[in-house]
Amino acid sequence: MSEPCRDLGERSFNFALRIVKVCQTLDDAPGAGRTLGKQLLRSGTSIGANLEEGFGSQSEADYLTKCSIACKEARETLYWLKLLAASGILPAPRLSDLTGECNELVAILTTIVKRLKEKRHA
Repeated sequence: MSEPCRDLGERSFNFALRIVKVCQTLDDAPGAGRTLGKQLLRSGTSIGANLEEGFGSQSEADYLTKCSIACKEARETLYWLKLLAASGILPAPRLSDLTGECNELVAILTTIVKRLKEKRHA
């Protein structure tokens, strides 16, 4: 595995760990906070899980599929983070670093997917 992939795997793992910690807080919240926390937990931890599957893929097509799924999960995670902040369930300043990291993961994964698609059509 190349260094950038290893870094992305580690970065997505650390992001997932931060998501878990936020969701532990939301687990104690009544109503919408708990429900949104479960959605956030699923999508936020799925990014790294799909990347790990992709790193072990047997073909470039399989790798592209896993990276595409990871990118979609990152976008969904960004949505839940924005919704938690906009609704006031969690204060926006508390989520700003996490949202920034999620934006960066989306950008990285979008670039990877785009390059893999271009490579397939070249």
